[in-house]
Amino acid sequence: MLGALADDFTGATDLAMALVARGFRTVVSIGVPSHERLTVLPEQADAVVIALKTRTIEPSAAVAASRTALRALRRMGATRIYDKYCSTFDSTPAGNIGPILDALASDLGTSLTVVVPSFPAAGRTVVDGQLYVHGTPLGESPMRHHPLTPMTDSDVPRLLAAQSTASVVQVGLGTVRSGGLREALESLRSESLRSESLRSESLRRGDEVVAVVVDAQSEDDLVTIAAATADLPLITGGSGLALGLSGPGAPPVRLSAHGGPKAVLAGSASAATRGQIAHAQALMPHRRLDIAALRADFEGAVAGLRTWAVREWQQDSEKPVLVYAVGELSDVQPAAAGEVPASDLVEQALSRLASEFADAGCRQMIVAGGETSGAVVSALNVRELVIGQPVAAGVTWAQGDSRGRVMNLLLKSGNFGDEDLMSGAWTVLS
Repeated sequence: MLGALADDFTGATDLAMALVARGFRTVVSIGVPSHERLTVLPEQADAVVIALKTRTIEPSAAVAASRTALRALRRMGATRIYDKYCSTFDSTPAGNIGPILDALASDLGTSLTVVVPSFPAAGRTVVDGQLYVHGTPLGESPMRHHPLTPMTDSDVPRLLAAQSTASVVQVGLGTVRSGGLREALESLRSESLRSESLRSESLRRGDEVVAVVVDAQSEDDLVTIAAATADLPLITGGSGLALGLSGPGAPPVRLSAHGGPKAVLAGSASAATRGQIAHAQALMPHRRLDIAALRADFEGAVAGLRTWAVREWQQDSEKPVLVYAVGELSDVQPAAAGEVPASDLVEQALSRLASEFADAGCRQMIVAGGETSGAVVSALNVRELVIGQPVAAGVTWAQGDSRGRVMNLLLKSGNFGDEDLMSGAWTVLS
């Protein structure tokens, strides 16, 4: 069985979607699972993905959560581990991608892993170690303005080396396409073993790890990489790498639409989400979160938004309502000394609204932003997700149980999806 851990909730559904497409019977557990919690028993699944919330928390806490998830996956019988992070390598010089990679390699006792953030279907490619977003170097893309993990460098080996204790090596596209990747990896592994022959006990504990950043520009490249790394106990990357894996061929699940009102909750400030919000504003009732009002009277502000949404649904039950945090980057205001950060207020407000909306009969939600999605599914007390129909690259509908209520959820990474996603995704459900 393949065991995977994702650093946020949208990343988990993104990865699960890719695995389902490759024929894996896949279960997504929200948080670290127990055998009792999984309704699909581990022996019936080809892959289990644990959705964590480790992308932007303190590095030591991220490492601890990842190690706990790894232990759970191994107890369930996972023989191979997939460490999934964002395809734009969202992190800081302190982590968290590097520290988590180091910890997993150490716990698995492996001396070699690969780093493959490429996701060509979503416009993310790596050439000569440089990460591109729709052809633009990462450091020049809108990700340079990300409020939590501003990415101002495009060089993946350099980004990783700043936060990892591993030896970082880069393998180019020529090696991948010539069929020489497996040989290159074996050579690196052998060199590592020889150079550390006097410290074999340390090596077996994973204290010396080689992390190989591998170029990929197409899905065919990912298939080649997946085949060349089939014997590695640990692989790391974006969800694109999963598109190169070969599963047992299980058919995908088709989800039915559950009746009731619809809502879009957008906490992301990414350029893609802002474009989707701008498109949706012309088509559905919308309100932007008033951070000042939330600071002054949180309960009153949330109650007002609930009342507004219910009124809109009464007027037209088929039309979704949109509540969003950021329409323009100028909407992002730093907190004053002693104030709760705006990002925390956004998560608290949108997760509370998700619960309030569900109580009011809402059974279909689109949620934009990894941190927001994590807060929402936690507020809804959703423990597992069944992955259904894809909507766009890295975007899929899922179904979960929220306190006995079956809900359709689309948990969207901020950077993913076409402009009309918030208005058009509903039609994909059966």
